Amino acid sequence: MAKFNYTVKDIAGRTVKGNVSAADKKQALDLLREKKFVILKLEEAARGRSLSVFTKKKKVKLDDLVIFFRQLATMIDSGIPVVMSLDILIDQSENSTMESVLTEVRDSVNTGSSLSDAMAGHSEIFSALFVNMVRAGESSGTLDVILDRVATYIEKTNALQKKIKSALIYPAVVSGMAVVITLVLILKVIPVFKDIFSGFGAKLPAPTEFLINLSDFMRAYFFLIVIFIAAIVVVIKWYLKTPRGRLIADSFKLKAPIFGDMMKKVAISKFSRTLSTLVKSGVPILASLEIVAKTAGNVAIERAINDVKDSVRDGESIAAPLERSDIFPSMVTRMIAVGEKTGQLEKMLAKISDFYDTQVDTSVDGLTSLIEPLIIAFLGIVIGSVVLCMFLPIFKMSDIVNF
Repeated sequence: MAKFNYTVKDIAGRTVKGNVSAADKKQALDLLREKKFVILKLEEAARGRSLSVFTKKKKVKLDDLVIFFRQLATMIDSGIPVVMSLDILIDQSENSTMESVLTEVRDSVNTGSSLSDAMAGHSEIFSALFVNMVRAGESSGTLDVILDRVATYIEKTNALQKKIKSALIYPAVVSGMAVVITLVLILKVIPVFKDIFSGFGAKLPAPTEFLINLSDFMRAYFFLIVIFIAAIVVVIKWYLKTPRGRLIADSFKLKAPIFGDMMKKVAISKFSRTLSTLVKSGVPILASLEIVAKTAGNVAIERAINDVKDSVRDGESIAAPLERSDIFPSMVTRMIAVGEKTGQLEKMLAKISDFYDTQVDTSVDGLTSLIEPLIIAFLGIVIGSVVLCMFLPIFKMSDIVNF
């Protein structure tokens, strides 16, 4: 398949530029004529663009998707056709990857595909969640409303992710600094003290001797230790990619001390918001549960949701299998049960999501205030112990001199 750049006049007399994929120029002409375009110019696109595969693609961030969905919703609500709306978004896009993807989406829509089908061809950017919501909007005639809802969903999800990252960045940076400082003390500072102590001719205290031996060992086998640690990391990463490894790791995340409770709240909030958004958008419940399971990001939660899907297929409610999973608190399952009985499931799920968003905020603030003194204590103990061990012989000499 080749790409052909075209300039045409549409039915309204507007000049439209774009490109279309076709086997040859004749097929490209036929595709454009089927759309009742008056063809002004048609030429094959330069093949030099294929070199772009060797260049690093710019990542499409959630903020880029929020802008795209929000602006597309506004333009469609204003009566602007989808193709023209995509043309406008392509022109003002500042992300080269997003621009390229939108161009291909526009070309697909231009040749007769629906917007949802065109998006489905770019699953690396438009997930099954977005595609199914857009498809539901197209079938119900409320595409602008659905697109705005998708933008709101992404905004809330992005805000939640940023809160979690902000809570983890500080301890990660400080812990990394602690490791670097400790390594510098062991590999560079302690050997200097060793040379000084060797002139004393006296037996060193046990802690100091242990630290000097540790320094000698690490200096002698430093590269082997680094290779060994790297090998362990590679093995762990490989194991975590296996089904059993992922299940063990994801189950541990929900039960881990300090962070486990927060991770569970994040997972429940994401589940509730995603399912609420899909149900409210008119996506069938079984399809919604399948999408929620795939986007859960946690194998333990994914299994629980798949059990719910199987139970719903057999005619059971959503709340009962969720309660059996031992992951979702009773408050959540009871609210969902009430929502099912009253026909307001999406409202109950939205309330659950809002509640747990607040809980996550509180947990993040609490963790930040808890982790800070713990890290300071850790730094004080580790670095303080190293310094104390190195000064013990000097204190001992001072006692002997004073005696």
